[in-house]
Amino acid sequence: MKKIFLALITALVIFFNVSNAQNDTMYIMKSGIVTGKYNVYTQIDSIIFYQPVIQTSNTLTDSRDSSVYQIVTIGSQVWMAENLRYLPSVADQNTYSDAISYYYVYGYDGTNVNDAKATANYSTYGVLYNWPAAMAGSASSSTNPSGVQGVCPTGWHLPSDAEWAELINYLGGESVAGSKLKETGTNHWEISDEGATNETGFTALPGGYFCNMFDEIGMSGYWWSSTEYNANKAWLVNISFGIIKVKLYKDEGFSVRCVRD
Repeated sequence: MKKIFLALITALVIFFNVSNAQNDTMYIMKSGIVTGKYNVYTQIDSIIFYQPVIQTSNTLTDSRDSSVYQIVTIGSQVWMAENLRYLPSVADQNTYSDAISYYYVYGYDGTNVNDAKATANYSTYGVLYNWPAAMAGSASSSTNPSGVQGVCPTGWHLPSDAEWAELINYLGGESVAGSKLKETGTNHWEISDEGATNETGFTALPGGYFCNMFDEIGMSGYWWSSTEYNANKAWLVNISFGIIKVKLYKDEGFSVRCVRD
């Protein structure tokens, strides 16, 4: 009778958990047949639960310009789910440096901040920062967390290469992480990626880059890290059809996503 009671309790627990499962929860069971005096029941040897990728979502408000951003928790990290739009000044296409902070808005060739903010690309893709602007005077950091606030709002920081690696590894590695981070469809991506799910809510967009000219909007997205490669280059993450870590020149303009401290 005791075995029958335990079997009924096990069955109820399994029914409750499966009936309340989330889409991203996977159950792995190993079963065998055990014969009791009054009944035959299935013995469950193991159940493994995987939590959904997204745990919480909310917003943050940047007190510097009152911009509101969606945020998302992925694993143990809390990320901005939009590109940073903080724009204290704007440079034209003839202005670049690997030592002085410069800010760009894709396709805008002028120096008027209000005009730059009025563009559709600013609203959708945010700002492109050279590495000095992204770092805001901080030294390179490869630690996790980086400890580099950089251009990010108070309470947030520019992720190091190690923090990007944590995100990528949590999502299964470079071969699959990109599809879990990319916005689906062709509203912004010019070519549909059938593998894209955006199951993380990160909503990676193809904001392109600036390097003496604007290029690759609709095709690729690039995001700075706080980790220097050498005197001229720093590490970034690039998403197009997959996700890879690349090292590019500090005078070029790329997007920023911040991580909560």
